[in-house]
Amino acid sequence: MLLKNAKLYGHEGRWDIAINQGIIQSITSADQTATIEDETLDLQGKMVLPPYVEPHIHLDYVLTAGTPRWNTSGSVFEGIEIWAERKQLIQETKEDIKKRAKQAIRMQLKHGVQHVRTHADVSDPSLTGLKALLDVKEEVKDYMDIQIVALPQEGLYTKPEGESLLIQALEMGADVVGGIPHYELTRDDGVRSVHKILDLAQAYEKRVDIHCDEIDDDQSRYLEVLAGEAWKRKMGSRVTASHTAAMATYSNAYTYKLFQTLKKTGMHFIALPKANLHLQGRFDSFPVQRGVTRVKDMREANINVCFGLDSIQDPWYPLGDGNLMRVVEMGLHACHMTDYEHIVTALDLITINGAKTLGIEDGYGVEKGNRANLIVLDTESEYEAIRTQAPVLYSIRNGDIIVTTQPSETTMAI
Repeated sequence: MLLKNAKLYGHEGRWDIAINQGIIQSITSADQTATIEDETLDLQGKMVLPPYVEPHIHLDYVLTAGTPRWNTSGSVFEGIEIWAERKQLIQETKEDIKKRAKQAIRMQLKHGVQHVRTHADVSDPSLTGLKALLDVKEEVKDYMDIQIVALPQEGLYTKPEGESLLIQALEMGADVVGGIPHYELTRDDGVRSVHKILDLAQAYEKRVDIHCDEIDDDQSRYLEVLAGEAWKRKMGSRVTASHTAAMATYSNAYTYKLFQTLKKTGMHFIALPKANLHLQGRFDSFPVQRGVTRVKDMREANINVCFGLDSIQDPWYPLGDGNLMRVVEMGLHACHMTDYEHIVTALDLITINGAKTLGIEDGYGVEKGNRANLIVLDTESEYEAIRTQAPVLYSIRNGDIIVTTQPSETTMAI
């Protein structure tokens, strides 16, 4: 396959990308490429970039909003309560969960996602959600790479079997150790959970992704515990903190001190703008705390941060269709990142930064010698990609086109 006249994300000019046996063989200036008789796709200046990375989703929860009831407060805590109720009332089979998860994966594929990190609730003794997602991971591997986080959604120490269920999940094949320290019954239990999660990550040679400080409380400071321990154990590059909504309430003086530790660790952050704008500030009158972490400050400090969606129609978030471009647009507004430089580099937040977070950066990217995994956007510039919310025209996996979308046409009688 030859992709002719491509605009490469982050580069000027037009380029020809030659693909052979699923590998990018060459990337040359469009006027230097000899004509070849293979399959040729003239992109006419449309932009090529690596596939989108969804670093934080809950595929076992998708498409369940409203059952057994809607989240009327819109809070994180009511969402957890509803999910616990649902598990008692609705005994879903593994096949039920797989069906919903695959529906969501098709939504993600449509929007250019080829790499996903999903959390799986391991608070349920049956571990049905985890078993389902382990099956899904294998069944969709030809067109989607999936990492599974073992998440004790109801807390690691809120029930006697919490720790043993987490260990069982890791032994069954979960890729990442998860946690939720701010939901533990006491601060001591929250701190203890962070230590245990890192212990298990070291013992099982896993990465870590913790739902950390997803609460509007400036005294919720499990991030400093996580960062301090990650640095002491020299495992920061394997550690991710998701949400960190409380950071939006920290004083600047405390945040300055915290950032000194964060920069040393090399750990990663996932911001969830749509989810946290929806979930946070639910206990405020005015001013209302919006709960999106300090993305702009992290980027200025060279701390790796990426964007994720979090939910697709579940008890925590009633909307969502897998489209990360909408997350970028909302995140740029929420984080006061609508200046030109942030706009034209915004796609980093759902591509290369996400790849770093998942630890898949080796071999990721539109470069000679890499697997030919890439997407084509209906735009000729980085700025217009964001301004117009450019859709994905083609998603290519190992040199094969797996998704094609025809651009819409508008006719005006004027």
